[in-house]
Amino acid sequence: MDQIKVKQLVNEALAENESLFLIDLVISENNKVQITVDGDHGVPLSECIRISKAVDANLDREEEDFSLEVSTPDISHPLKLKRQYVKNINRILKVKIAEEELEGTLVEAAEEEIVLSWKAREPKPIGKGKVTVEKTATISYKDIKEAKVKIVF
Repeated sequence: MDQIKVKQLVNEALAENESLFLIDLVISENNKVQITVDGDHGVPLSECIRISKAVDANLDREEEDFSLEVSTPDISHPLKLKRQYVKNINRILKVKIAEEELEGTLVEAAEEEIVLSWKAREPKPIGKGKVTVEKTATISYKDIKEAKVKIVF
């Protein structure tokens, strides 16, 4: 299976809806084509079907047999692209950096970095007890080992 051709077909299908973007394209040895797409405002099932039909219609099963799956990233998959961070502003993220894991609200997703914000309880500077303080962290994309959206019920 020609990965370049499949990627071109996927990109053509995505061009019809500029809010959609490709996250991953995997073609296994037994020609299982797995396409993962996301959107700035989510991805309706109808768009997954449209992309699947657009790719399937332009590949010849007589020439090479394959299976095709178009899906969206589920909550267990880490964020991969800057565009996914922008989409998740104001959501809680769990971010692994070096030996540390931070959890906070994604406040900003800039070109080179993200900004997380959270509240923490710390001892008072003077006297007994604790006080709630607002903390922020600016993290470069290149320092992020893994970032996942945390769903709160």
